[in-house]
Amino acid sequence: MRNILNNSITLFIIAVILMIIIPLPPFFLDLMFIINISISIIILLTTMYIKEALEFSVFPSLLLITTLFRLSLNVSSTRLILTNGGDAGAVIATFGNFVLQGNAVVGFIIFLIIVLVQFVVITKGAERVAEVTARFTLDAMPGKQMAIDADLSSGIITEQEAKRRRNNIQREADFYGAMDGATKFVKGDSIMSIIITGINFLGGVIIGMVQGGATFAEVLQTYSIATVGDGLVSQIPALLISTATSMIVTRAASESSLNVDLTNQIKSQPLVLIISGIVILSMAAIPGFPPVQVLVLAAALIFLGIRLLKTQSDYSTKEDEPAEKDAEGVQESEEEHFRNIDNIYELIQIDPIEMEVGYSLIPLVDESSGGNFIDRVVMFRRQFAQEMGMVVPSVRLRDNGYLNPNEYVIKIKGEEVARGEILVEYYLALDPGSLSGEVDGIETIEPAYGIPSRWITKDKKELAEVYGYTVIDPLSVLITHLSEVIKIHAHELLSRQDLNQLLSNVKKSNESLVEEVVPGIVSHGNLQKILGNLLKEGIPVKDLETILETISDYGTSVKDTEMLTEYVRQSLKRTITHKWSEGGQIRVITLSTDVEKLIINAISKNDRGSYLSIDPELMQKLVSQLIEQINKLKSEINIPIILTSPFVRGYFRKLLDQFYPKAVVLSFNEIDNSVQIQALGNIAI
Repeated sequence: MRNILNNSITLFIIAVILMIIIPLPPFFLDLMFIINISISIIILLTTMYIKEALEFSVFPSLLLITTLFRLSLNVSSTRLILTNGGDAGAVIATFGNFVLQGNAVVGFIIFLIIVLVQFVVITKGAERVAEVTARFTLDAMPGKQMAIDADLSSGIITEQEAKRRRNNIQREADFYGAMDGATKFVKGDSIMSIIITGINFLGGVIIGMVQGGATFAEVLQTYSIATVGDGLVSQIPALLISTATSMIVTRAASESSLNVDLTNQIKSQPLVLIISGIVILSMAAIPGFPPVQVLVLAAALIFLGIRLLKTQSDYSTKEDEPAEKDAEGVQESEEEHFRNIDNIYELIQIDPIEMEVGYSLIPLVDESSGGNFIDRVVMFRRQFAQEMGMVVPSVRLRDNGYLNPNEYVIKIKGEEVARGEILVEYYLALDPGSLSGEVDGIETIEPAYGIPSRWITKDKKELAEVYGYTVIDPLSVLITHLSEVIKIHAHELLSRQDLNQLLSNVKKSNESLVEEVVPGIVSHGNLQKILGNLLKEGIPVKDLETILETISDYGTSVKDTEMLTEYVRQSLKRTITHKWSEGGQIRVITLSTDVEKLIINAISKNDRGSYLSIDPELMQKLVSQLIEQINKLKSEINIPIILTSPFVRGYFRKLLDQFYPKAVVLSFNEIDNSVQIQALGNIAI
């Protein structure tokens, strides 16, 4: 049974082709005409109830099948009309008598009007819409594919979802491409209907008068009924199919069917119905207009419009009720709160810095519980502004029931960048590497710097300090971790609004400099990139006047932001030297001449700028030697500093970002002459 159902379409198409060859009796032909009309109605209703065109993706093939079916019925009916004296079954006779009403001329005119409406209006419009839609769909394919790839790479969608979307794009392109060609079937069917009708009438007249010996009036009466009836029986299903074709090519993707969409969208504009009713009512004043019909229709439109307007007003009042209750102190439900669309926008706002804590840490950060977390953040913000020249945004605190009780998460722009655990009733004892004894505690890793440490109880604090441990309270652990995260991501936190405030601050003392440089020499976006490059490597941007003056000197000839950043760094050499030197000297690891030549030779350029293209094995050797040198000098330097030539510095820094981002890379031109350079190691191949 299942095999028969699976192959039913194949059997149907074979039967349709055989009907062109094999003569059909009138009874069977009547059944086929009724099936044809039924199929056409089903197709039309299906196109009205689907939400998007791809839900009826077999329509182009179905259009070909129904067109072939109608043409085979035309051939069979023509054979019966010409061979059976105009008798081609009850369906054709009924249609002919009903339309003609005893007047053949009127019947032919009605038939021609139906054919021309289908051919000139509906089919022609559907053909044009299908052609344009197919062209636009194909043109939009690359952009849609890129959007899917971007969503996939950013993690918004999964690989399965990406495959499904790509498949839908391909199916959509294939569908509208097929519809562009399938509309030609409808056009050809309309033309063929006129030709077959003419053949039926002329052939019937010739056969009736020459072979049958009937008079012209008798022949006209007999064959006009059959011809018009046959034409209408084929053209009414064809008109339904043409309408369905137009419906599906003009159907936009929606959440509902055409009936629901049309009803909802008309109901959404009650004033349109009221105004239309008033215009119709004014027509009653025109002499000769039927007053009863005008008054009934106008009253119906005005009544419906007023009713819909009242419904909208009641619904709007219900939406406002939760806000009024909330103002009176009554707690509103979540559903009522989000009825106001402005409240939904709160859900998509992203905080620059956000910290989520487990419930055990709430007393540590909550002011009402005695915590002074906010005061410590304010102190850090002040210190960071003085050191780096940038104001840290506010930190949003949230409690998260899904976290472990002692756990916290730090987010930058809505995404997690760090997490840790704190025991509120304990102290963190850090091992500096020179202990005189050990203290019992819970072993852990300090979250900010990754130092081995232990959580100890209050009664062991003094003993731990005697043994050489660095003891920190829980809140200091939290603040230290947060501050280090902010320092690492400071370049991401510098927004365009922050930049404008910094420039406004400079304008107070040197307005002409700001107006000369921004945006005349450098745009706000490029200036933001330059400051971001400095902050990313820990260079303060508080001397903004020097930065702007340097850009003013070199910005007219140098447009590359990376190169401008290097010039700015050289202008800030006193700041850089002060930051990384200690006791009048700076301890560094240098690059050999061979290594610098290797890097210079590996620099490649394209339209987007220059980049380092170095052999992976050589890159691995360089990194291995660097890490080896750093491990040797751990006892002498806290932060490894690599000293290079000015031209190599930027490229070598980008190379190290992938393997050792904590290293500092400086050039000779960035170190002031007042300090002594002490080379503790050298990287060579």
